[in-house]
Amino acid sequence: MASFSIPLTGLEADSTALNTIANNLSNMNTTAYKAQTTNFSDLFYEQIGTTGSGNAIQVGAGTQVASNQTNFTQGSYNTTDTTSSDVAIDGNGFFVVSDGSSNLYTRDGTFTQDSNGNLVTASGQSVMGYPAVNGVVDTNASLTAINIPVTGQVQQAQATTSLSMTANLNASATTSTAGFSATVPVYDSLGGQHTVTVTYTKTGDNTWSYSAALPASDFTSGVSTPVTGTMSFDSSGNLASITTGGVTTNVGTASGDTSSIDLDFSGLSSGAANLSMKWNLVGTNGTSSITQEALGTNSSTGEPAASTESNNTANGYATGTYESFAIGSDGTVTATYSNGQKQAVGMLALANVTNLQGLQLEGNGDYATTLASGTASVAAPGTNGLGSIKDSELEASNVNISAEFSNLIIAQRAFEANSKAVTTFDSVTQETINMIH
Repeated sequence: MASFSIPLTGLEADSTALNTIANNLSNMNTTAYKAQTTNFSDLFYEQIGTTGSGNAIQVGAGTQVASNQTNFTQGSYNTTDTTSSDVAIDGNGFFVVSDGSSNLYTRDGTFTQDSNGNLVTASGQSVMGYPAVNGVVDTNASLTAINIPVTGQVQQAQATTSLSMTANLNASATTSTAGFSATVPVYDSLGGQHTVTVTYTKTGDNTWSYSAALPASDFTSGVSTPVTGTMSFDSSGNLASITTGGVTTNVGTASGDTSSIDLDFSGLSSGAANLSMKWNLVGTNGTSSITQEALGTNSSTGEPAASTESNNTANGYATGTYESFAIGSDGTVTATYSNGQKQAVGMLALANVTNLQGLQLEGNGDYATTLASGTASVAAPGTNGLGSIKDSELEASNVNISAEFSNLIIAQRAFEANSKAVTTFDSVTQETINMIH
């Protein structure tokens, strides 16, 4: 009888709504949980006649669950202060994780390292991202599991291949003035540290000689053979040319110019490979890093003021052991070593879909793509409309307890009303049966 079936559809739909509310409340403290709302729609209608004007007289068959809609609005953030592997997404997107057979998507950034250094979820899925080779992330490469060094893992030494210094030589100096020296620390292939000393001596107007050397004690022969030459400056104080081995070459970036001086040292007493370095003379802005200006005299001594130097840098480093890692706002995972080096080991990838409501809920905070959601679009954080990464924070559930209790009361009253309809129709049916008897 329709009198019973109609309220039964209401009871079934209300039961689903109550289950949804209960699930929301039970997941109030679940990291990155997204609340759901049960939506109803009416069922089909039966036409039982028409009015005098021809309008159809229709009787409904009840209600049904039209959808369980997920609220994907962002939750608040909780600072964890426990591990740098806890991360949250500030904005759109999902972390990409793999169960070994397929990729899943989640907003839950409760990650840890397994015994092999792989970054994994609480349920053991691999966190996927872009690989890094020698500290350079390749966002054009296929996604791979993020692997981070484990405690005590060694970073091999890297020999210095390039050094730079910024120096301003005093054009007021005389040829009898003592030379000006600057030092730069460098490393050999075994991680041993050496000090390159560059000495500048004025030899004439706008002309200085240079000598770059290592300490004699660094060589098995006990003798240091310096790299020497001459620097010439133009009327504006910019380094114009260098002369080495009797050959003069313009300094610059144009064809035929040189932008560096080769520094080669062999026979190191440490047994390391020969040091072969380039002394960069041109900065990133294309101007010379060695300049000449009239700096006047020292007011106290009356002697020519000392030349100045700064920003003496060189690549290369000593051997180090892994200490910690951090995840930047762009998703880059950076490892820190005991030698002070920081090296990118990967980058978290984020994904999004065209239809969020089409995602299939898999539990554990995971979602899977479907035909309805569309294929996931993967990119680096902060690109293609995706959010950025917040390190040492986790996204909280977006369940609104006040709204859920209000919905709970409404769903309860609706369930009671449909229950009352069933009991009322039962009474009517009983009365009908009594009339027959």
